[in-house]
Amino acid sequence: MPVIPPQDRDILRRLASEQAFIAQLPVHREKAEMWRLLNDLEPVRPLVWINEICWNEMNVDDELTLQCVHPWARQQEEGLRQLLYQWHHLPADMIVDDYLTCPLVVHSTGFGITPREDIIRSDATSAVVSHRYRPQFVTEKDIEKISKPVITYDAEATEENYQAMCDIYAGILPVHKVGLKGAWFSPWDRLVELWGVEKALTDLVDRPEMVNAAIECFVDAHLSMLNQWEHLNLLARNDDNTRIGSGGYGYTSQLPAMGYDASHPRTADLWGSATAQIFADISPKMHWEFALRHELRWLERWGLTYYGCCEPLDRKIEILRRIPNLRKVSVSPWNNLERILNAIGHDYVLSRKPNPAILARDTWQPEEARQDLCDFLDRARGLSVEVILKDISTVRYDPRRLWEWASLAMQTVEEYGP
Repeated sequence: MPVIPPQDRDILRRLASEQAFIAQLPVHREKAEMWRLLNDLEPVRPLVWINEICWNEMNVDDELTLQCVHPWARQQEEGLRQLLYQWHHLPADMIVDDYLTCPLVVHSTGFGITPREDIIRSDATSAVVSHRYRPQFVTEKDIEKISKPVITYDAEATEENYQAMCDIYAGILPVHKVGLKGAWFSPWDRLVELWGVEKALTDLVDRPEMVNAAIECFVDAHLSMLNQWEHLNLLARNDDNTRIGSGGYGYTSQLPAMGYDASHPRTADLWGSATAQIFADISPKMHWEFALRHELRWLERWGLTYYGCCEPLDRKIEILRRIPNLRKVSVSPWNNLERILNAIGHDYVLSRKPNPAILARDTWQPEEARQDLCDFLDRARGLSVEVILKDISTVRYDPRRLWEWASLAMQTVEEYGP
């Protein structure tokens, strides 16, 4: 168990006490019910959540400055400080837990192959970089480089972390061991890193058999991983304030599934997701042939599912309807709004992604941001909508832009009640 200096303990306990106070507020129960209504396709105003924040640009008055010394304590401190910062400055419809999470320590041998890439940084403090991938799939023989991962659970390391957290936060917040709450499933995002973007797309025409063999092999490997997660009892329910796909929270009355055993959650009791972002300009027919029909093998395992991320899907709703448990569809800025709103209607939750580029301009124009929201919400009035601001690469080191966006977004959605 890590030995935490007394001053680090004091810092963590003070931050956790602030979370405990916030978590007791009745607004969290109210917001949880609103997210449930949304995900159950019942009438509720549009809900707002912000994630994928450029934390390197957010620090104001040392609110995010780490003060702990011990590396383990600094990891704890960072999570607590970011949660409290978001609550104080850009909460939107976020929900704060009344417990602390101790993740299970899970190891994987990986898929046998990792990207080879060159990167370019424009900001040394940012994790956002440009990538140039070196192709590793040249012949069909190269597909054999993909292997099925071996998953192991480190109970000893998990218990060590758990006991350390229980000791530090005793009397403030309970600590729960929490397993894997689903997974971000984007096999094509990974394949293009190994294939090269241009070559992967041209091979859809030039070598379709090889492409299908590669994606099938990669999905096989992911399903092997998923089977091991389930067998080792590593899954945890995500029908709570867990991010689902590239969207918002997972509260719903429609999970878990019949036959649920609280001691051993199944994939059927959870949300799943998938996306094929590189297929933005691929026809619906090819999207089905080379992506979705393979992704269905993953998606059909879950209780409810979310599809998409940044890619436009306005021409592909017909094939997405083949997903039997689909509940949410990503609506990125690149969609034809009239087409996708007509295609989805009341059948699914529209997971709207405002363009974060408005936060990165030379001058901040809040009225333009408000108008962008109004233009969408006017067209989507009466539909099930979540507004998810994400992919925030920069706010030009002016965090108050994001604070103000959160405030104006909440003021705006209040005008669009059920």
